[in-house]
Amino acid sequence: MKQGWEIKKLGEVCEILDHLRVPITKKDRREGCYPYYGASGVQDYIDSYIFDGRYLLVGEDGAKWGPNDKSAYIIEGKSWVNNHAHILKINDCLSDKLVEYYLVAKDLQEFITGAIVPKLTQQALRNIPIPVPPLPVQEQIVSELDLLSGIIEKKREQLKELDALAQSIFYDMFGDPITNEKGWEVKKLGEVCDKIGDGLHGTPTYDENGEIAFINGNNLIDGKILITDRTLFVNELEAQRYRIDMNTNTILLSINGTLGRTAIYRNENIILGKSACYCNINDKFLTTKYVECLMNSLQFKMFLEDNSSKSTIKNVGLKVIRNYEIILPPLPLQHQFATKIEAIEKQKELIKQSISETETLFNARMQEHFG
Repeated sequence: MKQGWEIKKLGEVCEILDHLRVPITKKDRREGCYPYYGASGVQDYIDSYIFDGRYLLVGEDGAKWGPNDKSAYIIEGKSWVNNHAHILKINDCLSDKLVEYYLVAKDLQEFITGAIVPKLTQQALRNIPIPVPPLPVQEQIVSELDLLSGIIEKKREQLKELDALAQSIFYDMFGDPITNEKGWEVKKLGEVCDKIGDGLHGTPTYDENGEIAFINGNNLIDGKILITDRTLFVNELEAQRYRIDMNTNTILLSINGTLGRTAIYRNENIILGKSACYCNINDKFLTTKYVECLMNSLQFKMFLEDNSSKSTIKNVGLKVIRNYEIILPPLPLQHQFATKIEAIEKQKELIKQSISETETLFNARMQEHFG
């Protein structure tokens, strides 16, 4: 522990106001202007409130409490908080913002109980040890981390602006893909793809030493296939049973669970699960950049939503994807569009690299302060 710092239990430096929460069912909630908070943020806006002030909310759901998970956050003003978040009023001896940063930085798994339903109980929350630096030091730490997190947030906003620019260029060049005011030829997507299908409807035999990733719709992030620490692998022999013929004209689309995520296939060594649909684009009609941008449009996402199953887990059938009516602007115009989009993507990659570097610095400073 650094000189001049105390270590206290969280229950010693805050008042926990969980007893003031009032349950309200979804059917009793009426639309309004007051935020309705849950474990990880705003869930709804309703017409009444039970809290008015500044509080630190800490999620109860233990499954969401891994390292650097954002299940602690500050709220201000009039609000309603459901039973999935603890409500803390931090004492004057400690900055609530410092507590927020500390809880996000700390791995709380040792405080999680419950094998079937992992939970951060109120008693466990009270027992979390927390450093209490002198107040001037607290202000310095918070100021530094606020600055770095602010830089990261601004850069993420830049990425959103570039995505909006790409969509704006799309509509300027091709018009609305639904109303087709420019009168482009229209065909069903299945007619302009060499093949549309999905992945394995089942579970492969995994191999912890395997090198071929088993990919589903949740691995499709920001136009790319993302391999995470939760991704499972198979060996080459198993992959041969389920490998699909894909190429650099293949677009992947999530059609189960979270709908509408996309990625362009770039010869990754993978096999697909059923929640990932693949479209092998026929380049006599379409470019992958054009189709990818169209699939990221609000209209296409609404099309998926409108044509999804209404069960607990949303699903869109392959027949729906094949029957989607797609406008076919001239290929030269699509290639011009691709050139513009590639320039935007280069800018995005530079910003992402800057975000990664800033996040590395942010995490290093968090470790320095709280490690």
